[in-house]
Amino acid sequence: MVEATPSNAGRIAAQTAKQVILQRLHDAEHSAILEEYAGKESDIITGLVQRIEPKQAFINIGRTEAILPASEQMHNERYRVGQRLKVCILEVARTSKGPRVVVSRSHPDLLRRLFELEVPEVFNGIVEIKAIAREAGYRSKVAVAARQEGIDPVGCCVGLRGIRIQNIVSELNGEKIDVVMWDPDVSVLIANALSPAQVLSVGLDTDIATVIVPDRQLSLAIGKDGQNVRLAAKLTSCRVDIKSASTAEAERAAEAKPPAGAEEEAVSEEIEPVPVLEEATPEPQAVVEEQPSTETEEEPVSEEIEPVPVLREATPAPRAVAHKSQIRFAEDIFPTGIIKPRDKSRKKKKKGAHGRTGADDSAGFRKARQVPEIKVNDKV
Repeated sequence: MVEATPSNAGRIAAQTAKQVILQRLHDAEHSAILEEYAGKESDIITGLVQRIEPKQAFINIGRTEAILPASEQMHNERYRVGQRLKVCILEVARTSKGPRVVVSRSHPDLLRRLFELEVPEVFNGIVEIKAIAREAGYRSKVAVAARQEGIDPVGCCVGLRGIRIQNIVSELNGEKIDVVMWDPDVSVLIANALSPAQVLSVGLDTDIATVIVPDRQLSLAIGKDGQNVRLAAKLTSCRVDIKSASTAEAERAAEAKPPAGAEEEAVSEEIEPVPVLEEATPEPQAVVEEQPSTETEEEPVSEEIEPVPVLREATPAPRAVAHKSQIRFAEDIFPTGIIKPRDKSRKKKKKGAHGRTGADDSAGFRKARQVPEIKVNDKV
């Protein structure tokens, strides 16, 4: 290599050459970063929290900074600068400012990779994770199956005294994890997915599964805010309808009873013959009309019909007589001459010197108080 300086190289030319070289170096570095992380999507990586912003956090993962958006964060976690986190690489993209790496803490693949790190059987492929349903920060369900006979997949994932699953729970900040057995039969899988609740029976109808549980286990099967049944539906990709045993029995009893329409039809069948009886009633009248008419029969009929209006006209007569007799009786008992002695007794009394009435006044008052006898004629 020979070092040579152009004869016409000035300050501006040297500055331009420097910028071009630096730009090429940056492009080469970005390309190397992109190639390094492009093949690591869905993998787990450890990083340090570099800085925190309201809508996102920046994680230092080595050669670059990864972005942790608010939508990919766990709601029960509070991050701090310098905190070490295990994140899952969600997306690697090239932008004008360089490669952009997006990581996540709430994706189901993070739980899958943590199982691979903690459980050697899962990493080797002896135990397979069939499905994962997760609500980040609260609860998750994992369905596992064994590829080799004689191996308990649930026991392998839980570990001795739960040491393996406990490490995963502590890494996810106390998130509850249910490990259930996978089964190719959908009804059995739904019953396993609803654990720890006990299931009496499972009925399948296209994409809807009707699950019957004991009355005491109904709240446990549904879970807090319906979380248990919601995760079971995600895990099995089937709609789950949970009913208690008493409710299911009541519905069966209601279906066994005849419908209300059938009872109405039976009642209508019983009522139908009624008009036939009503039509039969006028038969005796028709027989009477068909009898031969004679002069002797017409006379008693007319005699029986004539007294009817006489009785109706005679009914108001007693009311009118009673009313008049009452008025006449009152006039006879209270004649106009009774008022005269009462008028005489109402004369003013003279008071004495001490405010008392004399003897004459008292005697006159007593006479005035006497009510005259009334003589009633015997004829009245």
